[in-house]
Amino acid sequence: METIRKHDYLAFHIDDEFANKSIHDFFESFHLSRKTIHLLQQNKNYTLNGQFASISTMLKAGDWLSVKAYEHDDGMYVPGNKAPQIIFEDDYFLIVNKPCNLPVFPAHKDDTQSLSHQVSYYYHSQGYDIPVRFIHRLDDETGGLVIYVKCTFLQPLMDYLLSIKQIHRHYLALVEGNFPNYKEYVIDKPIARNRHDAKKMRVGGDKQAITRYHLMENYDGYALIECVLETGRRHQIRVHLAAIGHPLLGDALYNKHPGQLKRQALHAYLIEFIHPITKEVIRLTSPLPDDMAEYVD
Repeated sequence: METIRKHDYLAFHIDDEFANKSIHDFFESFHLSRKTIHLLQQNKNYTLNGQFASISTMLKAGDWLSVKAYEHDDGMYVPGNKAPQIIFEDDYFLIVNKPCNLPVFPAHKDDTQSLSHQVSYYYHSQGYDIPVRFIHRLDDETGGLVIYVKCTFLQPLMDYLLSIKQIHRHYLALVEGNFPNYKEYVIDKPIARNRHDAKKMRVGGDKQAITRYHLMENYDGYALIECVLETGRRHQIRVHLAAIGHPLLGDALYNKHPGQLKRQALHAYLIEFIHPITKEVIRLTSPLPDDMAEYVD
């Protein structure tokens, strides 16, 4: 389906996929909430072939449906003092490489040292009047790829794709111990909050958590592995690997002997998804940060 951006609007050239479906069906296919669809209709923020139409109007192949898809900056994140490292950008997404020991968003509203404040700096430097919106997070100590959505219209769809694991995120981890072979392993253990330490999670409870991993390389007393999350629980990789006796190097929270590494040895190195507009496969990688690379060079 051909799509053209016109200022704050996206114009969709309706094809056979949406022919004989209503405007309401079209909006629902992007997983817009009832409230959002109601506001689009109430504010007349869409047109069909240049004219406002009822939400129940049936679409035909060749129609042009134009929808207000971009919002203005809400000031949630004031510009920081530098721009992030950009890995990918188009009209819809900004994907950046988060440094280690930097939060995606600040713990306190007065703190401007976060990845989102860097993204705000970049948006302002480019003259973009759009809000700063990420669709997933990383622990402060973990570096790697983070997706920001520039087009507000697409955020509900991206949230949904993330929830059904259609946005694939792979991690590299340095862990204690070695593994006997290179097969894929699966850790299927529920994760819950630690009642005795508010900072920690634990294996237990009724919330399923699944982590897949396989060996990349064994070293002297430690190993490099690749992890893929089937679920997205807090501290999932860290808790799961500690539970099987292979805690992350440098993880002071879950490893009783974290060693010399100054932070948890975890890196979000790969993201892959199908672009919802262009339908292209977006596959991006980020190299290991220097402190982890020293262990594997």
